[in-house]
Amino acid sequence: MTILEAQADVRRVFRNGVPGSVISAVLWLASAACATWVNERTAILVLVFGGMLIFPTLLAVLHLLGGPAGLPKDHPMNALGMQVALVAPLAMPVAGGAALYRLDWFYPAFMVVVGAHYLPFTFLYGMKVFTVLAYAMVAGGLMLGLYGPREFALGGWINGGALMALALWLLATRGAGNKPATG
Repeated sequence: MTILEAQADVRRVFRNGVPGSVISAVLWLASAACATWVNERTAILVLVFGGMLIFPTLLAVLHLLGGPAGLPKDHPMNALGMQVALVAPLAMPVAGGAALYRLDWFYPAFMVVVGAHYLPFTFLYGMKVFTVLAYAMVAGGLMLGLYGPREFALGGWINGGALMALALWLLATRGAGNKPATG
């Protein structure tokens, strides 16, 4: 199997990244809503513990959509997928430390962590849009943390909106069908 064939499998099985982007966007927006209308602690717990459920939720959604709920066990992209999945949880202490220093740095720090997590999606899916998203999240998190207003929920709303915009753009340009799409 070539790299291009393996990437086409990833795009087909994970429906060009649309369901995962929607799930992530909903999580970030739910966390931002908690930050705005409940409290910061609840917002943090929603994003951290909800983040642990993104991949299992994605697999359930893929199953409900009638396609495979993951790549075959021997697929060459499985190892990279596992490594990509571990980037965010392994880097979470950085966001936690930033929030302990200054609570309003929680979302900007998480934006940087999740941006780094999205960068390898470029190779995994064979889609350059993930590079753009990764850099936008990292730059947005840095700019918001360093120069933005001291508004706790703002980064949650911005990142949730960016992820939803990505999902809508992917849906409009590539679709979310269970058929191969070009890189």
